[in-house]
Amino acid sequence: MDTITVNNAGSGRPIRPLNGVNGGPVTHNFRNDASGLFSDANIPYCRLHDTEGSLGRGKFVDVRNIFPIWGLDENDPASYDFEYTDEYMRRIVECGAQPFYRLGETIDHGYFKAHVRPPEDAAKWARICANIVRHYNEGWANGFRYGIQYWEIWNEPENPPMWTGTREEFFELYRETSGLLKSEFPDIKVGGYASCGVYGAFDENANEFLKNLIDWIDEFLAFVKDNSLPLDFFSWHIYSHEPAEVAAHARYCREKLDAAGFSGTEAILDEWNWSGDDMFEKMRGMTGASFAADVMCRLQNADDVDAACYYDAQPEQAFGGLFLRHTGTPSRTYYAVKAFGRLLGLGTQAELEAETDLTVAAAFGAGGRGVVVANYEKDSRPVRFRFPGAQRIRLYLLDDEHDLSLIADAPCSEMITECAKNTVLYAETA
Repeated sequence: MDTITVNNAGSGRPIRPLNGVNGGPVTHNFRNDASGLFSDANIPYCRLHDTEGSLGRGKFVDVRNIFPIWGLDENDPASYDFEYTDEYMRRIVECGAQPFYRLGETIDHGYFKAHVRPPEDAAKWARICANIVRHYNEGWANGFRYGIQYWEIWNEPENPPMWTGTREEFFELYRETSGLLKSEFPDIKVGGYASCGVYGAFDENANEFLKNLIDWIDEFLAFVKDNSLPLDFFSWHIYSHEPAEVAAHARYCREKLDAAGFSGTEAILDEWNWSGDDMFEKMRGMTGASFAADVMCRLQNADDVDAACYYDAQPEQAFGGLFLRHTGTPSRTYYAVKAFGRLLGLGTQAELEAETDLTVAAAFGAGGRGVVVANYEKDSRPVRFRFPGAQRIRLYLLDDEHDLSLIADAPCSEMITECAKNTVLYAETA
């Protein structure tokens, strides 16, 4: 029998905000509102990329949407159109999350790629970005004081639908923008560049595109270092059906940053999801849910990722794995994110003894102790939970029939249950 013991003490290591998402709680021009569900899941960050679908619907988040007429004066508040993004940001903040702002453009699959070309003037583009920060953090142009921490420069510039320019042109854009933002707003975190990932480092048969991703990272880090540019965080992506692969990529990115002299730079996985055959069905079912729980627990137990954002939480998107598309109904995977959100609410990683090959993460705080157990693609087996000194244990189940539902509540310090294949369990002290 597998035994999981959660001790009545914390390790001192915080529970990391790994249950962040891409997209906010409202969609379809604010007609669909999942704010309550976002709050219930204790989602810490909403990354603003591909917001509201194709080209940001011409209104949301993207620099081109906020500053739509390039020839206007970037220092004149009248040149900006903040209206739709203001409302989108307000809904994010009101549900208890923080925006993670991607400064750039939505992916452009159009023939001419008109929206992802290098700006005509990198310095002017940087000044526009600075005014966006100023609007949301310093109240400029009838703005706000949200104190947004993370400002990410572009997304996947190695990817042709995201950047039509050269590597050198992107580096120059990063130079102009990162330097200006950090000089004007020293308390924010500036970084990028939302790398497509490091697949090429693990696949002997990788094609030239995947191999080139590693060259991009190496040259970018060298450029940043040689020019003494700010890099508060480095962000990267992965789509996989193997949690161990996600963890291996995370270790690789952390080691690469450390080796390049960026040990103080945060590593952020801000796009990830299950991938494989029948992707859009399985990501929303228990395969995707148990995978998501496994990944978040693995990343918590290691020291390689500081924050993560699942792609995507927008109900109308094909990749919107937290909801059944076109219905707004939470998927199985939503509840996996919610389970980890309970650990995040407790605050500190608990001392844990896990005699099991299942993936487990536990937390400790003023609210008691909690533990998430993910059985991703492993055989069913009995599991004993031990909470020494506890007066009561509550047990919740996530499977095809249970929405992280309470299945046991008893005055005890030990409890035994069955953990079936592709299920998630959450146990807590009362």
